[in-house]
Amino acid sequence: MSDATTRYRWRRPHFIENPWVRYTVLLVTVLYLIFALQMMQVSWQRVLDGIPRAGNMLRMAFPPDYGSRGRLIVRGFIESFQMTVIATAAGVLLSVPIGFMAAKNIAPLPVYLVGRAIVVVSRSLHPVVMGVLFVAAVGFGAFAGILTLIMFTIGFVGKLLAEAIEEIKFGQVEGVRSTGAGFLSVLVYAVFPQVLPRLIGLSMYQLDINLRASAIVGLVGAGGIGGTLNTAFGRYDYATAAAILLVMVAIILVTEGISGYLRRLTK
Repeated sequence: MSDATTRYRWRRPHFIENPWVRYTVLLVTVLYLIFALQMMQVSWQRVLDGIPRAGNMLRMAFPPDYGSRGRLIVRGFIESFQMTVIATAAGVLLSVPIGFMAAKNIAPLPVYLVGRAIVVVSRSLHPVVMGVLFVAAVGFGAFAGILTLIMFTIGFVGKLLAEAIEEIKFGQVEGVRSTGAGFLSVLVYAVFPQVLPRLIGLSMYQLDINLRASAIVGLVGAGGIGGTLNTAFGRYDYATAAAILLVMVAIILVTEGISGYLRRLTK
C-alpha cells in the first residue's frame, strides 16, 4: 500500500463533528440515564425478590386449563376476531379519504391541515387510553373496543397512506390532467392506482396489529378476550390465563402466515 493511499484513507464522519459537543452530549446522556434509574427506583434487589414469585406463578400456570372455562375463552376469542375484522374494514375505509386529505402534494392547505390534525390526534393516544375514553363514553363491551380500533387504524394507515401519496410519480397525474379531467378523476385514475398496492399491504398489516390490540383494549373493559384474561389474573387463575396466552400466540402465528402469503400474492 502506497503512502498516498495511507494518507488519504477514507474515514466515516462523526454524527457530531465537534468533539467538545460530541462528548458533552454523551456525558449529559449518561448522567440523565443514571438520574432516571434512581428516580424510577430500579434495583437488582427488586428483581431478585420477584424471581421466586414469578416461579410460583409459572408453577400454577402449567399445565394450562382449557376445560373449566373453555366456553368463555372461545367466546372471548370470537368477539376479539369480530372486533378486529369490523374495526379494520371501517378504519381502512375511513383512512383512504383522510390519507388523501393529509397528503400535502394534492390537498389544498386548509384540507391538508384538517387531515393532518385528524391523523395526529388518532396517533397521539395509546389504544388503552382511547379504550378508557370510549368505555366512559359508550359503556363496557365490544362497541367501545371497535371504536378504539377504528381510531387506532386511522392514525396508522392514514399517516402511512398520506406519505405514500406524497411519494407518487407525477407523470401519470400530469397525463390525466392533460385530458381535461377534474380533480376527482385525477385522484381516481392517477393517484389511487399508484398507492393501491401499498394500501393492501397496510390493511393486512393493520389486521395483525388490531388482533393483538383487541386483547389489550379488553383489559380496560372494551370487549374481547382481554376481559377474560383480566378476570383470570384477578382471580389468580393462572392456568386459565396461560391457556388464553398460548391460544393468542397460536392465532397470531396463523394470521401472520396467512397475511404473509396474501402479501406475496399482491406483489
